[in-house]
Amino acid sequence: MIEVVGISFKNGGKVYYFSPGKYKLKLGITVIVETEQGTQFGKVAEENKKIDRNTIRGELKSVLRIATKNDYHKHMQNIEDAREALTKCRELVEKYKLNMQIIEATYTFDRNQLVFRFISDNRIDFRNLVKDLAALYKTRIELRQVGVRDRAKEISGCGICGQKLCCSRFLNDLDAVSINMAKNQNLSLNPTKINGACGRLLCCLRYEDDTYTNYKFNLPSMGSTVETKEGKGKVVAVNILRRKYKVDIPDKGIIEVTVDEED
Repeated sequence: MIEVVGISFKNGGKVYYFSPGKYKLKLGITVIVETEQGTQFGKVAEENKKIDRNTIRGELKSVLRIATKNDYHKHMQNIEDAREALTKCRELVEKYKLNMQIIEATYTFDRNQLVFRFISDNRIDFRNLVKDLAALYKTRIELRQVGVRDRAKEISGCGICGQKLCCSRFLNDLDAVSINMAKNQNLSLNPTKINGACGRLLCCLRYEDDTYTNYKFNLPSMGSTVETKEGKGKVVAVNILRRKYKVDIPDKGIIEVTVDEED
């Protein structure tokens, strides 16, 4: 086991684990941490806890110190300068007529790197753009392509359920979602029903999938033939969460069967 603390670099952002060292950190405390890109200003999203060392990939970076007022002011200045850099980068994209949408610019805390995140459906040759940005800001420039799901997380909005999008409300990691998850939940495969605001499959399909898999235990599939107390018939409807199904029995009509009662 190893002691870690969870740090997030933006509201609702992914939580990364760091070694807390000598610090016992409470939720919401701001800290300066060491990352592969340089030092970063972050906030404690998960307090000190012990986890299995095997769950950590690569080297565990450290919390350098608790942030001071000067650190906070520098962080805010970095945010302001990054906004200006974002505007300038968008102007250069227009100049070079690049088919890409710049959605965010961020400085590392030590300003050793300026990262631009963008969306594009195609591969982009942005070498001239990088040269101009490096000459202008005198630091290492990185352009990082992200997906439309990341963009939806940034913008937020309301889902078809009427609530704020899960990705911007509480999901820190945007895991892969497959069409098989929709099939497993007996959902209509109509894209307007199973796609979210980003145009991709709904994130909730993934974290509800295990529940549906468990509840489907011992339930027959649609169209199968089963033996019931009333006789043999064809399954015409299945209610997974209620663990019930309907069977059409010749000469007796449709009956409803509850799995637990049948067992």
